[in-house]
Amino acid sequence: MSNVSAALVKELRERTGLGMLECKKALIANEGDIDKAIEDLRKNSGLKAAKKADRTAAEGKLRIVVNGGVAVIVEVNSETDFAAGDSNFATFADLVVAKLAETRETDVAKLMEGDLESARQGLVQKIGENITVRRPAVVESETVGAYLHSNGKIGCVVALKGGNEELARDIAMHVTASNPRVVRGEDMPAEVLEKEKDIIKAQPDMAGKPEAIVEKMMVGRIAKFLKENSLLDQPFVKNPEVTIAQLAKSAGAEVVSFLRMEVGEGIEVEKTDFAAEVAAQLKG
Repeated sequence: MSNVSAALVKELRERTGLGMLECKKALIANEGDIDKAIEDLRKNSGLKAAKKADRTAAEGKLRIVVNGGVAVIVEVNSETDFAAGDSNFATFADLVVAKLAETRETDVAKLMEGDLESARQGLVQKIGENITVRRPAVVESETVGAYLHSNGKIGCVVALKGGNEELARDIAMHVTASNPRVVRGEDMPAEVLEKEKDIIKAQPDMAGKPEAIVEKMMVGRIAKFLKENSLLDQPFVKNPEVTIAQLAKSAGAEVVSFLRMEVGEGIEVEKTDFAAEVAAQLKG
């Protein structure tokens, strides 16, 4: 059967969300039997997903759910920002965070077992891009609050002792905007401090100065670095007259921790020279 009706192709497309050409090929291969065509497409979805699995997915969205003293956050990635804005992608991301909130399973492989992995493979087939899930996390504390930027790409969960969810959300919004490295200065990793010291020593105004002067200047600049990068010392973005430490204290709260995520951080994206790629294809 080399031809199938446009109406049949349209129906299969509506039922699967796949492209017209792919639907037509499936119907031709199954002699116009739409149920068999759907079955074949489902069987092929795993293969199609595997073929796209080596493609870098560094765009996407974050999802956060807060329920009482527990918050969960997860990153769902796509290859392009366009795909991340698709309603099917949004639905899948919602399914992922819902299961994370239900199970609190932070092992990605275990979290994705069963229906969720099937849904991922179906989405890969539907939108034609690699889709991945990473960094599921659970934060538990006496009080938790979260903030997700309107673009869905930067978010934060804050844990407090005391206070309330609104305060935790305000501090999470501050962390999202200001990106501190640690809660307090003494939490700064030693390797980060050593790297900063090396940077300071290499600055032009340090050249030729006696060691004692260099060390004295170093102390001041490290103190400034810690103050700028420690959450409690930062001026609150909504009221720069008070620090986060003062804000928390006035509400009878203590900041325990924060978890800030930004879509794509830590993912190495291969940069493509499109001009060279096109030239190579033409030459070939």
